Amino acid sequence: MVKLPAFPSLITYFRAIQPISEKAAEALNSIAFEIQTPKNKHVQEIGQTCRTYYFVSSGLARIYYLKDGIDITEYFAFEHDMIIRAESLFTGKPSKKGIQAIEDTELIGIPASKLEILFDSYPEIERLFRKMMEMSYVSYVNRIESLQFHSADERYRQLLSGFPSLLERIPLKHIASYLGITQVSLSRIRSGIR
Repeated sequence: MVKLPAFPSLITYFRAIQPISEKAAEALNSIAFEIQTPKNKHVQEIGQTCRTYYFVSSGLARIYYLKDGIDITEYFAFEHDMIIRAESLFTGKPSKKGIQAIEDTELIGIPASKLEILFDSYPEIERLFRKMMEMSYVSYVNRIESLQFHSADERYRQLLSGFPSLLERIPLKHIASYLGITQVSLSRIRSGIR
């Protein structure tokens, strides 16, 4: 009898990216764990070393950093998104960025050290995570290019088209810092769109 996955939505998400066998799914489930993080609490504080791959099961989280005492949002993670501090995870050094829940958030964590062991036994899991890292890299490059080549108004419209429920779920101060503008500028852009 086949054991049902403990995290079926995560396995379904994984299989949409890369086919994995039932044995590989069971192996992933055996090392995965749930984390419940209340609104505004940290999954990872600034200065901690990231040792876990996180996937948002429900809720919403962000990656942020402080620059001259100002809180700047770098990334939003919605349902099924992966959220990690890659530079910390891959180097083993403490991160200058934190991961914070914006809403009450449930995450699924997969310890990097245990995942590395699975890579040797299940090449499809290694391919899966390589593809996810490639997707994350492309998304990151697109974000950098958006900041370089698009106006704040264009960046705001792109963000809204990709995430229409954004304004209902994320404080405007986080959206403004993500777009690289002030809250006043964001208010002007929003009033011009209405």
